[in-house]
Amino acid sequence: MTELRCRKTEALEGDDHEDECQNEPELQSGRAGNDEPRRTEDEASVSGGGADEGGQQEDERQREKHRPNSASVKRPKSFSTSRFFQRLVRIFFGCLAAVACGMLYAVYLSTYHDRKFWFSTRQELEREITFQAGSGLYYYYYKHMLAAPSFERGLYELTMDNKTVSGQTINAVERLFLYPELITSFIYRVTGSQDFVEPIYFYIGTVFGLQAVYVTALFVCSWVMSGTWVAGMLTVAWFVINRPDATKVDHAIPLRDNWALPYFACQVAALTGFLSNNVSSATEMFCYLAMSATTLTFLLVWEHSHYVLFIQGLCLFLLDSFDLVPSRKMADIYKVYLSSLFLAYLFQFQNPSLLSSPMLSLLIGSVLARYFQQKMKIGPLVARVMKLFLHFHLVFTTVITFSYLVKKLVPVSEGDFILKFLEVKFGLNTTTDFVTNFLLCQESFQSPRQDFFLRLTQASVLPFYFLVLTVCVLSTLQTIYRRLSGQPMKTKVRLEDGQIGEQPEVIYHVFHTLFFGGLTLLFDGMKFLWTPHICMFTAFGVCSPELWMTVFKWLKLKSIHPVVLSLILSTAVPTIIGFSLWREYGPRVLAELSDLPEYYDPDTVELISWIKSQAPVAAVFAGSPQMLGTVKLCSGSAVTSLPLYSDINLLRRTEDNYQVYAMRSAEDVYKILMSQKTNYVIIEGSICNELSLNKGCRIKDLLDISNGHAVYDKGEIYSFSKHGRFCHEIKMNYSPYTNYFTRVFWNRSYHVYKVNSVISFQY
Repeated sequence: MTELRCRKTEALEGDDHEDECQNEPELQSGRAGNDEPRRTEDEASVSGGGADEGGQQEDERQREKHRPNSASVKRPKSFSTSRFFQRLVRIFFGCLAAVACGMLYAVYLSTYHDRKFWFSTRQELEREITFQAGSGLYYYYYKHMLAAPSFERGLYELTMDNKTVSGQTINAVERLFLYPELITSFIYRVTGSQDFVEPIYFYIGTVFGLQAVYVTALFVCSWVMSGTWVAGMLTVAWFVINRPDATKVDHAIPLRDNWALPYFACQVAALTGFLSNNVSSATEMFCYLAMSATTLTFLLVWEHSHYVLFIQGLCLFLLDSFDLVPSRKMADIYKVYLSSLFLAYLFQFQNPSLLSSPMLSLLIGSVLARYFQQKMKIGPLVARVMKLFLHFHLVFTTVITFSYLVKKLVPVSEGDFILKFLEVKFGLNTTTDFVTNFLLCQESFQSPRQDFFLRLTQASVLPFYFLVLTVCVLSTLQTIYRRLSGQPMKTKVRLEDGQIGEQPEVIYHVFHTLFFGGLTLLFDGMKFLWTPHICMFTAFGVCSPELWMTVFKWLKLKSIHPVVLSLILSTAVPTIIGFSLWREYGPRVLAELSDLPEYYDPDTVELISWIKSQAPVAAVFAGSPQMLGTVKLCSGSAVTSLPLYSDINLLRRTEDNYQVYAMRSAEDVYKILMSQKTNYVIIEGSICNELSLNKGCRIKDLLDISNGHAVYDKGEIYSFSKHGRFCHEIKMNYSPYTNYFTRVFWNRSYHVYKVNSVISFQY
């Protein structure tokens, strides 16, 4: 009977108890040998019929005892070998599919970019102008490193750069996070790539290669969570379909986002594997090392990375507080964060923004709270809840206190400005400050429009996302209640349990998608972090048998075996979605490669050609930050400001440059430009004559509000000043404008004026 009970246990509990069942017959035979004399005495006292019946039972017991032994010796070997072979084949084809998806996506991007801008048929100047939104500034430093006599000399010139911003010597590596350009130029030099590939193709090819890594990381992450690489295929399909809302690489290649987000995706994939309970120690160590490397790289290539890691740290803090992940793993993750911040601080030339980052404050608060509340996770439900509130209070009090002290000891100019910006954003305050209102009018800081959610719905990702999120959130709440009630953490969750919320990696992604989704509702720019994640998260959910089994467990399904049905649905649903997406969006994606749009900006080409041929080499140009980025890239001339919206000092200089579109006198504008040592000012017709339904966000409206020239009447904004708008008045060519400025170039889009240096003022 013991062996029968063992076989029944095998059927219910799975393969993990097979080894125990194999040893059971030997233990039973040993006990039978010890009890043999007593059984013989009992049989002697029984009648003949009872003895015969006892003998038959003994024979049956002996036969049952020998049958499992023969099966247990042969079956596990063949079964384990077959299972290992199946797993190896599955991993091989999954890795092949992941790499293939990444490579095909990179080829697709390269082909699309070449056809969109006619890139291969353009001259070098026309190619550089295609780097839109001022992003070409980063490519300028890449060219500078290649033109330097040596890598060391080029690096020194960037750290002591006095040829970019007029009147200032800046550390361009620290200010603009130029490690991607440094590493790319170094590889280009060392590998001798100049013999067979042009520098610009090597640069954009590296960016497209990182996008391939991006897609592959999303593929692997959904594969690890769901257990099937079909989820990875569905993730890539949704990502490509929603590409305009998932990445900026289509039109602004050198942006820091395009360099940083692939590393963040790799970091999230490594963190997912590290949090999983179903990995070996070797795999866990590999994930830990990958997480360490990608976290440091992410901090080095993007100025906003520590804010993103702060949100991720909040997710992990909740996991630790609710006892949803082993304390050992949380300690290791904190070590990764602290070491990465320390190394990034050193590599970024002691960047003070990293010391005052909320991420560092959160880490210190969490570590101190863990030290002072070592018995927080024990006790009854009410006691645990009270300890949890005390834990939250202690952590966030420490965060605020530490952040305040750091800002007092290490002054950071952006700190007060960010707080003021958030107050205005959430309607807690109003301001006439140009920089604050200018940033609020940027599309990335505004709330997303309805068409964004409409596109996600049409691609079928948003409806399934809400379904998956609802199931995972409810299951996570159940798990949190179990932990607070004192139930221990499960090291392994079976499919039959129907508890997808017991998996730490799933809980982390639930918090991840909720936090970043909430920020996306406030800031449109956050969609480039959230959209790729919901593609991955939704694909994992519809392909996960555990999620379907959790639903059937709640519904108490009995008509059909829930395990079988969950396995069927986890295969059938993604297959149906995949075919419908291919049928509807496949022709559209392929049609993008056949379209040949004509992108050409002859006015900008004419302007840059004039600057390179007619303007002095040491000339300083003023204008909009986007135009100055293009001027710096194509001509190398010094500029008065840069298209960098994370530097408050540069934003103030940008405000001064924009005064040419305000209602200011010629004398006022002349003084401002001379204070920045400007030789030429570029006036753009698209800004001066801007027509927009949202009048409050036009550059000239923001300037009128800041300068006190705006008049409000029944909700309408009117501008009034004793001076006309400078960009209009200067084109009339009458005094006093001709005394201060001389027009030297013009076309349909641009007017360039020389700032006269012989004018003197009498006070």
